[in-house]
Amino acid sequence: MARQAVTAGAAMKAALFGAVMLSLGACTSVYQNHGYVPSEQDLAALQVGQDTRESVAEAVGTPSAGGVLDGSGYYYVSKRERRFGPFEPEIVDRQVVAIRFDAGGRVSNIERFTLEDGRVVALSRRVTNSNVEGVGFLQQLMGSLGNIDAGQFLD
Repeated sequence: MARQAVTAGAAMKAALFGAVMLSLGACTSVYQNHGYVPSEQDLAALQVGQDTRESVAEAVGTPSAGGVLDGSGYYYVSKRERRFGPFEPEIVDRQVVAIRFDAGGRVSNIERFTLEDGRVVALSRRVTNSNVEGVGFLQQLMGSLGNIDAGQFLD
């Protein structure tokens, strides 16, 4: 009987130790990278006024985002975020490389923006609210009965 108590106590300690180690492991930071931005060396090889869209695509690749005004530029975007347990992810690094082209399709400007250059943009949400929330089908049907005029049917 004493031997069973010792093994039950050891099993309890092992389970408690495992639970503590598992909970500590869940609190480690996990980093995720998204997107692609060309390196400084790749961008240094580009010549403003000489390179074209095709030569930029060959040198650094095509971006995942393009200019919204008639393909005015290439925009390379990347971000690195840190996830820590159940908390919201935190963006620790963001880079945007904008390569703009002139009307002739030649590189006119190359810019790099980082998280420190960014601004918070407040988005407005324009949604039409439904006036029938929380009203069941039968309530809607019965509510419409009072709006019927018999004269509409007798014409």
